Amino acid sequence: MKKIKNITNIIYPAIFFIVLLLVWEGISRFGAVPVFILPSPTMIIYSLFVNFPSMGIHILITLYEAVLGFIIAIVISIIAALAMDSISPVKKVLYPLLIASQTIPIIILAPLFIIWFGYGYLPKIIIVVLICFFPITISLLQGFASVDKELLDLLRSMNAKKLQVYKIVKFPSAMPGFFSGLKIAATYSIMGATIGEWVGGKNGLGVYMIRAKFSFATDRVFAAIIVITVLSILLLKIIDLIENHYMPWLKISKEEYLED
Repeated sequence: MKKIKNITNIIYPAIFFIVLLLVWEGISRFGAVPVFILPSPTMIIYSLFVNFPSMGIHILITLYEAVLGFIIAIVISIIAALAMDSISPVKKVLYPLLIASQTIPIIILAPLFIIWFGYGYLPKIIIVVLICFFPITISLLQGFASVDKELLDLLRSMNAKKLQVYKIVKFPSAMPGFFSGLKIAATYSIMGATIGEWVGGKNGLGVYMIRAKFSFATDRVFAAIIVITVLSILLLKIIDLIENHYMPWLKISKEEYLED
């Protein structure tokens, strides 16, 4: 029964996706929508394979910006979360600013970064850091706050130092929330790099998409979207693998939940 449930969980989405592609293919093939507006899936896949070699450098540059910005965001987020959790005045000052920063659309800030830092890698990396910083920091901070108070009292009664408290209780308890924040940020990182390239850049998938758009090569735009999606999924799966390695019990819990 469990195997049947797992198979059906895969089959139903697959059938829906195939039907959607067939309808899309038919709409495009029979001219219901002009090809330069909505190319067919087969045209997009063909364009992806034909143009993939020329996309190679753009993929590497976008991936470099996204991964470097993501790593920097992780480091800054851990430092910020530790500071806000351990020092109350720091949290009172930074937390409202952190929340307020999310009300500013990143697409508004991107042109300013281009003006200030030029058309190189730096403005794109900064955009990725800003996009990834919030979910990681908030998730980690909430993880620290959700620690069992009795465990903290026990460690304090044993004269444990702050470093020991974080090592023994707080970090292990915050790991599920931390990895949830990492997954959200990982999917945002590619998007952030692409947004920065849209605003201004010499290379990258964002630049590739802009050039394709101006050439009315919509199939190439869709091909770039597929690549961006695949890169985002790959980063997400890498985080999943790391999470399963350090917290294998969570994988067992997820499987039991899906089976139920």
